[in-house]
Amino acid sequence: MTNSFHSREGIMSYVYPFLRLSIYEDLRHRIRSKGEHYLCIVAMVVKDTKSTENLSVIEGQDLVGTVEISVRSRQPNVVLSLQQNGLLSLNPWQLDNFEYAYLSNLAVDADYRRLGIAQQLLNFCENRVSEWGFCDLYLHVLENNHSARRLYYKAGYRLQEVEWTFGSILFGQPRRLLLRKSFSG
Repeated sequence: MTNSFHSREGIMSYVYPFLRLSIYEDLRHRIRSKGEHYLCIVAMVVKDTKSTENLSVIEGQDLVGTVEISVRSRQPNVVLSLQQNGLLSLNPWQLDNFEYAYLSNLAVDADYRRLGIAQQLLNFCENRVSEWGFCDLYLHVLENNHSARRLYYKAGYRLQEVEWTFGSILFGQPRRLLLRKSFSG
């Protein structure tokens, strides 16, 4: 995730080890949590396929992708959002208290992109979320992440809302787009 989401150039080369450790500890905490509906899925390239029963002892394996899915609970809050018609309004889904399936941290190593790995990870997540009994899957993507947006739109995800933050309003930072894919007919 660190390689996919953060640069190692310039001043970031000094911060990068701390980011990596922070992401590692955060992920370790989530994996160890006893949540009923949480999965961290990884995609690996296994170079030596003599024995695939226990991946921990296989030589020459490369972790090339990861994604997490979980169930989150949405508490009522008041947030203005930009609707597709361009008007700012309250989004009704934010006013309900409900649980929803959420996909996060989809990352594929740069050397393995455009090979269908991200789509396979998405498909696995969608199937698992359906098994959990959910009809929708939500995710966030930054508006300037064009390759990820293309992937999600091609996979059937659609814009639910545009989230404005102080950073996006005051400093021109990219807005977060909430996307949703519905599995119901």
